[in-house]
Amino acid sequence: MVVDRRSLMRSAGALLAAGTPTARAEGRRIEAIAFDVFTIFDPRSITAVAEARLPGKGEALAALWRTRQFEYCWLRTLYGNYTDFWRVSEEALIFAGKSLKIELDDTTRAALMQALMEIALWPDSLAALRRLREAGLRLAYLSVMTPRMLEEISDRAGVADLFEFKLSTDAVRAFKPHPRAYAMAERAFELPRAKIVFAAFGGWDAAGAKSFGLETFWVNRLGVPREGLGVAPDAEGPTLDDLANYVLA
Repeated sequence: MVVDRRSLMRSAGALLAAGTPTARAEGRRIEAIAFDVFTIFDPRSITAVAEARLPGKGEALAALWRTRQFEYCWLRTLYGNYTDFWRVSEEALIFAGKSLKIELDDTTRAALMQALMEIALWPDSLAALRRLREAGLRLAYLSVMTPRMLEEISDRAGVADLFEFKLSTDAVRAFKPHPRAYAMAERAFELPRAKIVFAAFGGWDAAGAKSFGLETFWVNRLGVPREGLGVAPDAEGPTLDDLANYVLA
């Protein structure tokens, strides 16, 4: 089945009814930030592993794999048959290999799955996160990844101690952009959404968080255009330094 991303998001629009977006109030202090993992970790490192394993084919495989990962997340949420992101990722990888007629032996498949656990930090991430923590901001992941994945990538990168919470959609059994996923930030921080900023990597995620009612900063690392979903982030920039400047202004 071919899934058009924009069509799927329109179908999911009814799920985003909770919350009313609000403009940022003058002088209002943000107290916490919830991050999508990929604002901090560079998913292109997975593509590099795929290309090293499958020269000339890895880039295409990684691109289709990534697309299918999130389409499967959205479909499983809509269907009500949630499973965790590790399994979703493996199912998407198998599909991508079959679709591109690339034979993935057990060793290659295991190496590609392990690459999810070894994604590299974006160059600016560590300094920006430390700057935010030193300024008194409370930080959390708000991610589709499993708790084990979040723990492992954080430990490998040496950033685990910077995050108060590692919020996984496993806790609510609904992937973003379902409102239950974004609501985890309010519950964990015990703050009203007006005091929380969500840092999105994907344009669709920025639209989802903003539709829920969180103030939203789109960390547009790859310089892609905004999604045509009828809602825009409060601000955007290509780095976590831009996010820090926005929140601390």
